[in-house]
Amino acid sequence: MIVDITDTTEQLSTEQIDLIERLIHFIATKENVPSRAEVSVNIVDHTTIQSLNLQYRGLDEPTDVISFALQDEVDEEVDIQRDETIPLILGDIIISLDQAKEQAQSYNHSLNRELGFLTVHGFLHLLGYDHLTKEDEEVMFTKQNQLLQEFGLERK
Repeated sequence: MIVDITDTTEQLSTEQIDLIERLIHFIATKENVPSRAEVSVNIVDHTTIQSLNLQYRGLDEPTDVISFALQDEVDEEVDIQRDETIPLILGDIIISLDQAKEQAQSYNHSLNRELGFLTVHGFLHLLGYDHLTKEDEEVMFTKQNQLLQEFGLERK
């Protein structure tokens, strides 16, 4: 699996970037994501994520993570899923480092744990999980917590 991580804030350590990449590979294995899949993770600031949140969700406020699933955009008539030579581009995860720092402090846990949580949350959205209904929320949040626990990033 190809994981492309861009830290536009230039504030993450090599270890934090590695953590995000290892976590995505871990989830991909657990969720049986094809090895030819690709995902992009962008670490941004408040201003950037607020602009994206306004543009795509109509909310003029910063948020912690936004996912753009590209597989939803694939033409139904083209069966790209079966062609093993074509990369399966899952989409983009945008994480606000500013928001992650604030939430880590608010929840009294490490920045690494918060980055892990946001990575899992964003990646699960790319895999089709959602939390629009109470039932879907329970499924997604249970999966999130299970993956974080198995990976070793439990809330402390």
